[in-house]
Amino acid sequence: MRPFAENWLIVAMQNLNESLAAGWGRGVIDCGMAMSASARSRVSAVDEERMREVFEFTARSLKTPRPIPFGALIVDTRTGERLMRATNAVMRESDPSAHAETRTVRLACKKLKRPSLAGFTMYSTCEPCPMCMANALWARLDRVVFGATIEDANRFTVQIHISAKEVARRSDMPCLVEGPVLRELCVTLFTHPNMQKAFRTWTTSKFKSAKS
Repeated sequence: MRPFAENWLIVAMQNLNESLAAGWGRGVIDCGMAMSASARSRVSAVDEERMREVFEFTARSLKTPRPIPFGALIVDTRTGERLMRATNAVMRESDPSAHAETRTVRLACKKLKRPSLAGFTMYSTCEPCPMCMANALWARLDRVVFGATIEDANRFTVQIHISAKEVARRSDMPCLVEGPVLRELCVTLFTHPNMQKAFRTWTTSKFKSAKS
């Protein structure tokens, strides 16, 4: 029997392929889901492989009492060797700063025993919020590659509407921000039935905000 994450990945990819075959991708351009030609040229097959890895890692949580759509992975930019990965733990740790990206940076820096992650790349299932992107910049990460966008996440949770690329553009610290990569696949982390149910208990949920 295949592991849960593998089965979920297969189903998600099948749904994505069926949508593209039916011509869904043509409508994507109108709603901003498509990536520019120049952005596509910078995203490699390795980037997609790493995004699938962090997707599978994050998808494991969907079968737990605390499902999470936000996961991050930090790898050596040159070798691709994994350094650290983590998921959002805001609810579990009662810490509003415990986003997947900030937790992964913290754990990675502790592992290396230094505050700089120069020479490393971070992959995130969702575009980093301004807090997380600023943290990535202070950590001196080489690149940040994301899956779903802030707009995608905003369908389910409240967000700060400043793109990761805009935060990086206004920084003195250089960091290449690329994405979305495998956007439709990463969005399935948000639309999974278990995640939809869990969102109703989140303090940042759009469901809860609508009732307020």
